[in-house]
Amino acid sequence: MNVTNRAFALLALLVILAGAAAPSHAATPERRTWITTWTAAPQPLWNGDFALPTNVPYHLWNQTVRQTARVSLGGARVRVRLSNEYGDTPLTIGAAHVALAGKGAGIVTASDRTLTFGGQPSVTIPPGAPVLSDPVELAVAALGEVSVSLYLPSPTPPATFHWDARQTAYIGAGNQTGAATLKADATLTTRVFLSAIEVEAAPATRTVVAIGDSITDGNMATMDANTRWPDVLNQRLVGRDIAVLNAGISGARVLSDKMGVNALARFDRDVLAQPGITAVIVLMGINDISWHGTPLAPDGDATQAEDLIVGYRQLIARAHTRSVRIVGATLTPFEGALQDTPMRGYFTADKERVRQAVNAWIRNSGEFDAVIDFDAATRDPSRLTRLLPAYDSGDHLHPGDAGYRAMAESIDLRALLGTP
Repeated sequence: MNVTNRAFALLALLVILAGAAAPSHAATPERRTWITTWTAAPQPLWNGDFALPTNVPYHLWNQTVRQTARVSLGGARVRVRLSNEYGDTPLTIGAAHVALAGKGAGIVTASDRTLTFGGQPSVTIPPGAPVLSDPVELAVAALGEVSVSLYLPSPTPPATFHWDARQTAYIGAGNQTGAATLKADATLTTRVFLSAIEVEAAPATRTVVAIGDSITDGNMATMDANTRWPDVLNQRLVGRDIAVLNAGISGARVLSDKMGVNALARFDRDVLAQPGITAVIVLMGINDISWHGTPLAPDGDATQAEDLIVGYRQLIARAHTRSVRIVGATLTPFEGALQDTPMRGYFTADKERVRQAVNAWIRNSGEFDAVIDFDAATRDPSRLTRLLPAYDSGDHLHPGDAGYRAMAESIDLRALLGTP
């Protein structure tokens, strides 16, 4: 090799080495993460000796259940979470589909996707376990509605359910998971086995969870209309990369089981385990106070303010251990609650004194990171122990749609998120 050739070879080597050492300015794909965009907190079925019906069939057999949910965040890929948490036998899902929801029992046909589990079209879930589907490509908008269809080929008791869905589900004979419109033989107002929907989102996405009882679950809100207060809060936060999850369970209590396990038992599962969790709103305690002396808990002991405060302090400590902001919400007025039902005695003057003591502690103790005064937002200024009539659903316990909206609009978003 002559001198000229050696010079060119050396120059080429230097160029190669320089290129390898120089930083790359090519755009790299943004890393994505899975975020829960919708939940329905799982509950175990209760026995027939409880005052309220389960509102589910004895079993599902060779039937398809189609359930619709409005998501919080949108995304380009979706997966679903099914739960057999309270089953004592394996749960077999013969087939499952996900699609954008259409009208009623229908779907947007072009959006229909077959769900698989480890590449298989069916799955058997062990007792006590959940399962995640494989991801599918499905563009879902923020506040979009998604339908999940599950085929149950063998006799299947709905051992894991969510009692108060505020959304109509449809049941039809045979495997109709891919049907454009499910031919329904019956409907449900409960959830069965479907506990979460997840989407791929930016890694900085945050999550806010509302944990509570029927006033968070949305009892008495208009069916199929998404008018619960967490729904309205979700609308207020659209565009901020924040998921809002409703972990309410109608009838839930802080300290005791029955309509779902107590808040202390489910706090990790329903709140702290959520990806991107940044804040939790706690609105719970009215059932602890009021079930005593009613058919809901005829032999239960009276709950005092001090009992609830001990429970709240446990939730606060556990949230802070995970660096999660925890916001306390005052208990809403309930004078006259359920007085024209078999649940007479739900409200008494003694129970009201406990509510007032609990609310005073929430407002003034400084132990929560922030406070939302739902009591002040919903009470009648002329009678502070009652809901404002315009906000009352009619049972004097649960707000109606207008009351739920007023609750959500009363939330200071900066205080909720801890931002200046």
